Amino acid sequence: EEVEKEKSQRHQRKIYAERHILRKEFWTQLLEKTNQKTRLFGNISPSIYSWIGTGAGKSGIMYNFVISNRYARCEIYLDAGKDSKEINKRRFERLLENKKEIEEKFGDNLNWERLDNRRASRISYEFKEGSLRNKENWEEVQNKLVDAMIKLVDVTKNHILKLE
Repeated sequence: EEVEKEKSQRHQRKIYAERHILRKEFWTQLLEKTNQKTRLFGNISPSIYSWIGTGAGKSGIMYNFVISNRYARCEIYLDAGKDSKEINKRRFERLLENKKEIEEKFGDNLNWERLDNRRASRISYEFKEGSLRNKENWEEVQNKLVDAMIKLVDVTKNHILKLE
């Protein structure tokens, strides 16, 4: 019983460690590509987490890259911290008012996720073929993420700066 439990815990730690190493490697490569095209993520270090982000020029709003075993995405994440649900939702609504213009300039539909049951809200663009495990796909996915992020910032930054 105890031996099995310990084995299982060791196995879990090994999986975590592998995932952390993979993520750090993924982010290192992505940031190299990003930094060739924009200064936006210039002071961001690769991490072991499933996301890395930079401020969007307004407190409580981030531009994030996200990688998982099922997708890769870039997003605008609205979370001004503790007790900020109301302001996050208001800001989301303001951006949503400009959905048509933002998506036309971006060149595709975005996912507008108000996330009613959560404090934060999110606007994202997702690549289903992106996966942490699928290394031979990394280069292609990273290039798509970088281009999408640059476009996302381009078409939203002025709207974000106008928010309360």
